[in-house]
Amino acid sequence: MNNFSSRTLWRFGYAARLLKTNHFRTAASNTSFPAVWMLLAQYSGRIPGLFVVVKKNSFFTMPETVEDKANLELYSPHPDVRGMTLLNREAFKRTVVVPVLKVKKEIVNALLKSLKHTVLQRPGLKRVVEDPEDEDNRLVILDPHKIPEFSLGEPEQEVLKQLNVYPEVSKYNLELTYENFKSEEILRAVLPEGQDVTSGFSRVGHIAHLNLRDHQLPYRHLIGQVIIDKNPGVTCVVNKTNIIDSTYRNFQMEVLAGESNLVTKVKENNIAYELDFSKVYWNPRLSTEHSRIIELLKPSDFLFDVFAGIGPFAIPAAKKKCHVFANDLNPESYRWLLHNCKLNKVDKKVKAFNMDGRDFLLGPVREELSKEVQLLKEDHKVSFHIVMNLPALAIEFLDVFRHLLAGEPCSTASLPTVHCYGFSKHNDPAKDIQERAEASLGISLDGRCSTYLVRNVAPSKEMLCISFQIPAEVLYKRPCPVEAKPASKRLCTSKDFSEEKLLS
Repeated sequence: MNNFSSRTLWRFGYAARLLKTNHFRTAASNTSFPAVWMLLAQYSGRIPGLFVVVKKNSFFTMPETVEDKANLELYSPHPDVRGMTLLNREAFKRTVVVPVLKVKKEIVNALLKSLKHTVLQRPGLKRVVEDPEDEDNRLVILDPHKIPEFSLGEPEQEVLKQLNVYPEVSKYNLELTYENFKSEEILRAVLPEGQDVTSGFSRVGHIAHLNLRDHQLPYRHLIGQVIIDKNPGVTCVVNKTNIIDSTYRNFQMEVLAGESNLVTKVKENNIAYELDFSKVYWNPRLSTEHSRIIELLKPSDFLFDVFAGIGPFAIPAAKKKCHVFANDLNPESYRWLLHNCKLNKVDKKVKAFNMDGRDFLLGPVREELSKEVQLLKEDHKVSFHIVMNLPALAIEFLDVFRHLLAGEPCSTASLPTVHCYGFSKHNDPAKDIQERAEASLGISLDGRCSTYLVRNVAPSKEMLCISFQIPAEVLYKRPCPVEAKPASKRLCTSKDFSEEKLLS
């Protein structure tokens, strides 16, 4: 099986668990318009409001290939905007010819209701306009690609007969302006033909975050302004200019359009956060994953968040009455973590740290686990969860768990569960993540772990989460004595002792 096929099958296998994202994308129009009407527009004058009666069945049906090509032409801006780098909204004006019905104004509402699938459905465009020749009439604009050849079908003719409307289709010069075009239509008209059009972005409060390709960079300021114009609430557009820094998980960015204020507010899973997008990491596409982990927690559970950021795991866990220890190496993330804990009134429930992740595990996490595990009773209902969301590096930290604690566990249920994130470009990403985790831990995780596809980062790059309880023979410094417990209650076997030697 080739690389493409195996990766595709793997992704389909995880389709039910794909992360839903707040990734915003403007849909392209699917409206079609016979090309011959464009020619008619040139010869019927360009005065908005002029319409000419066209007899039924007077136009031949356009070949399908020509009509498909014309689908994009009805709502395409004027061709002269091609190559524009400085936005000139006036240059987008153009006049197109559309079919209309001439009806008495008293029956307009009834007609719109009866022909709701045939009339023009285009945001920002009126479906009904005044008749320049008769103030008692109105012109109802029809969807061009549903009225081929300017001819009504039998169902439409039957509706008009019932409403006592003469089934005569006219043509009308409709003026389109910059406001009538969607962002993708504008960018498709501006960028060189055949090149990818960017209309998707991540929304972080009032900020739209783009990852432009090299061929789009000459048009970046125009792209930014179009996104502001077409997306209410967006007042700043930025473009990432380098890869995410693995140390602090932030990146350099350029403000393309709008204000330069990068301090913003976001809301995720009914919790408010504030942050400086230029100095901390925030990804709105991880909302579902944050929620998935929080749903695993019960009140009184312990959450150790090794790479906490501004608190998307820590704060909802604290609101769920869990014991939370949250850490981040980035001083700015730590500052905003404290700020957001206060903002959400959980500052007394979250112990925050500004340390290297390895030091956090070897210090506060080890200390708290050692203390709490000793207090647990046989019938305890408390679980320990360790979240490690630093996909570029987190797996490399797993070796910290080797002999992290001394003694022996009171039960397998007391063993902490790790949720570790990683990227993979492998044909079988789940297998790749597991093998890398096993190499770091020094033990097999077969039958002891689960992998979850978080999201597709790039065409050949996946983000996954591997979850597992840390095996006792990894976590504890000494193996549990075989003689000390009945066979039915042993946590270690002779096989475990051989694995223990491998760990030392």
